[in-house]
Amino acid sequence: MLSRARPEASPVAAEEAAVLLRPLEGRRPLLAVSGGPDSLALLVLAARSGIRPLFVATVDHGLRAESAEEAARIAVLAEAFGLPHAVLRWTAPKPAAGLQEAAREARFALLGAHARDVGADCIVAAHHRDDQAETVLMRIAAGSGVSGLAAMRPVSLHGEIPVLRPFLSLPKARLIATCRAAGLAFVDDPSNRDPRHARARWREARDMLAAEGLDDVRLARLALRAARADEALERATDDAARRLLSERDGVFRLASGIFDEPVEILLRCLARAIGRAAPGRSLRLERLETAVVALRAARAAGAPCGRTLAGATVRLDRSGEVLVMPEKDPRRGSEKAV
Repeated sequence: MLSRARPEASPVAAEEAAVLLRPLEGRRPLLAVSGGPDSLALLVLAARSGIRPLFVATVDHGLRAESAEEAARIAVLAEAFGLPHAVLRWTAPKPAAGLQEAAREARFALLGAHARDVGADCIVAAHHRDDQAETVLMRIAAGSGVSGLAAMRPVSLHGEIPVLRPFLSLPKARLIATCRAAGLAFVDDPSNRDPRHARARWREARDMLAAEGLDDVRLARLALRAARADEALERATDDAARRLLSERDGVFRLASGIFDEPVEILLRCLARAIGRAAPGRSLRLERLETAVVALRAARAAGAPCGRTLAGATVRLDRSGEVLVMPEKDPRRGSEKAV
């Protein structure tokens, strides 16, 4: 279904777009354009900015009957701007649960592969301030730490390719207004309002929260402040890891001095050691915190202590060092005493 929503704010002017899109200059960007107002505004503003080369791709997840026609419309628009466009189809079997998460992973995997094929060096996504606010709310509900509350970053990595998000400071209304000013009809995806999806439920709750002062501006500001704190903590962790984290014969060792560091630095250093011992595994913060509490208590009592976390064995050595090594018989999501 195509919609021409009433604009609620001013369009993004060329001068403002030039500032927002400055991180794309000198790069070979691949624009991820879905047909919604956010990514269509990205396409129009980037195309008019004169940044070249510029590639465009649309991922057709095959979840709606209209998706192929919508992708074809984007191809016509990209061609009108003289930009190469590709339709990337998700043909894998669709999961019964966690569909949106699986679709997101498939989308970025397809975009990353296409970027390599065409020689693009980054993916550009049109996530905006409303998306950021919803992400922060979801992270709060999940009990995230500082890193999680920082939510989406202006630049992040998906695999080895950077993902740039130049519109995180803009409300969605201004991107809708930009499409309207350009005379573009955009896609209204009904899944964005489907209460079966967590993000859609949070979207519905935002008006009530905003009435209590927890609006998009404040949530986005919280994300910025959390990102600032996270950067400082990561630098402190870098310093501690240089001094205290070593590896020998596949065993990662945190020297006993790690227990003199603030707990947050201990947590982060231990997470790094686990990530190196068992790469690619998911580590929940709550489990990491539980392990650190047990390690600290065991050290104070002079008692042995061991855990398995995310495919790694963590053990307190008699010398007071923490030893981290791959688990011999890893089981997904395990955490047990050893």
